[in-house]
Amino acid sequence: RRKKNEIPLEAAKELLRNNRRAAFAVNGDDGYPYAIPINFYYEESENKIYFHGAKGGHKLDAILRDPKVCLTTWDDGVLEEGDWAYHVSSCVVFGKAGIVEDPEIAREKAVKFARKYYPTEEEIAEVMAGSFSRVNVYVIEIEHISGKRVHEK
Repeated sequence: RRKKNEIPLEAAKELLRNNRRAAFAVNGDDGYPYAIPINFYYEESENKIYFHGAKGGHKLDAILRDPKVCLTTWDDGVLEEGDWAYHVSSCVVFGKAGIVEDPEIAREKAVKFARKYYPTEEEIAEVMAGSFSRVNVYVIEIEHISGKRVHEK
């Protein structure tokens, strides 16, 4: 709507590369949206986002019923000199979500995801050994990315 607030696609992708958390939204039960915080990994070369979650539950049921999803992430904002209100940049992604079915690809993506959040390969190996079999690796095939910068004033 407001072209003056739009940020370049590369700046929106930078948020996807660097941010650690996002709000993930699906079409929930009875027409209600369902949004939850998630950690995610952006695979820019594939134009996909990966995350993990339980092998059952509301999120999975919603994705299986309707794969159309939205993911939003934002930065902490910056204060410009002499201003009291932050300038905040955000990125919105629309796409279709599903489960990574191939176990080798799922493991590869889970390890790449873990490298974003865990400090050592040893900790990643420990977590993978203890919990990988109990989670799904999900993928969002990105259809559209946009971003904006707003002044919270």
